[in-house]
Amino acid sequence: MGTTFTWLGHSALRLDTPAGTRVYVDPFLSGNPACPASELEPERCDLIAVTHGHGDHVGDAVALHQRFGCPVVAQVELRRWLGENGVADTGMEHMINKGGSVTVADVTLTLTHANHSSTAPDGRNVGESCGFVIRAAGGKTVYVAGDTSMSADMALIGRLYKPDVAVLPIGDHFTMGPEEAAIAAELVGAPLVIPCHWGAFPITTGTPEALEPLLPDGISLLAPAPGETVEL
Repeated sequence: MGTTFTWLGHSALRLDTPAGTRVYVDPFLSGNPACPASELEPERCDLIAVTHGHGDHVGDAVALHQRFGCPVVAQVELRRWLGENGVADTGMEHMINKGGSVTVADVTLTLTHANHSSTAPDGRNVGESCGFVIRAAGGKTVYVAGDTSMSADMALIGRLYKPDVAVLPIGDHFTMGPEEAAIAAELVGAPLVIPCHWGAFPITTGTPEALEPLLPDGISLLAPAPGETVEL
């Protein structure tokens, strides 16, 4: 079995590695109108990665950590805030910053730049918005862009990490829309694009149908339904 991907609506997603590690990224489950009822109570969680502090991304990270005792990886300021709000203090172990990496079990997480803001649910500034390159031993390399606009940095991410999959926001208004996302896909160069940050709220109007015809030749679109698991 290879790496599997499950979209949980909005920007919440789950990756299962070939070794069986279950990773949640931006686990916004309760309060997420697009998250299926069957996904509201995870059966297990081995690792959590949070891209930035907004409530629709921090989501249930604290509750999942407290339930399963799993590591939570985030940028330094956000990880410190999480530590002050219910996530166990692990010193600097799970605090990283842009360009830095940490390995948990068979998964290496590298923090990348994103163009967005980052305030915690209580209004505190918690650093900057980020993305992740997620590499699992024997599995696919997945670039999760986080909330962002198109950025020339994406070409460098593609050059350095050569992701197999790019998870890109397409909803517009708070992030890039389909037109920018198509150029982002070209810059990253991953052969497969999965759209996120769309469909859960009326204000995020971008759609996969708008993105697909704009993608460069050689780049395919995969748009699973919320709760659908696909092998990458």
